[in-house]
Amino acid sequence: MKLSIVATALLALTGTVGMAQTIPQRQADQQGRIAQGVRSGQLTRRETRNLEGRERSIRRQERFMRRADYGRLTPRDRAVLNHRLNRTSRAIYRDKHNAFHRG
Repeated sequence: MKLSIVATALLALTGTVGMAQTIPQRQADQQGRIAQGVRSGQLTRRETRNLEGRERSIRRQERFMRRADYGRLTPRDRAVLNHRLNRTSRAIYRDKHNAFHRG
């Protein structure tokens, strides 16, 4: 009985870890969402410039963090970058779903 509980817990844990995206994957996905918003006219030039600037800042911060730790990201670095990516993701959603459209 205990073995099956442990096995189930390990299977659940590995399933969630396997689904987590890396920082570069999230950045690429967000770039795709911005590009789609530009193509569809959902994002204005100003919104696009702002979002691209945020993405650029995150990439720059990641580069500096990797340099500081011999090419790796610490758990704290990943947490900081994920927090910034979450905020930018919400901004992309908000900008794409507001009343402003490129005319």
